[in-house]
Amino acid sequence: ELTEQGTRLADTAGGVTNEAWTNAAEHYDEDQLAALVSLIALINAYNRMNAITRQPAGDYQPGQWG
Repeated sequence: ELTEQGTRLADTAGGVTNEAWTNAAEHYDEDQLAALVSLIALINAYNRMNAITRQPAGDYQPGQWG
């Protein structure tokens, strides 16, 4: 829920709801929430860069690198 609302900004113009944050806080402490928010932002940044540079996504096959 937190990830969806933090990613789909056009759908949640007001940002992440208090309810979504409260729900996440029930499962994670402050340090974990900070790490989670950082990871969500990082993944979103990579996804945006891929979209801008028209890089294909989703073609990874498990085991292809090892």
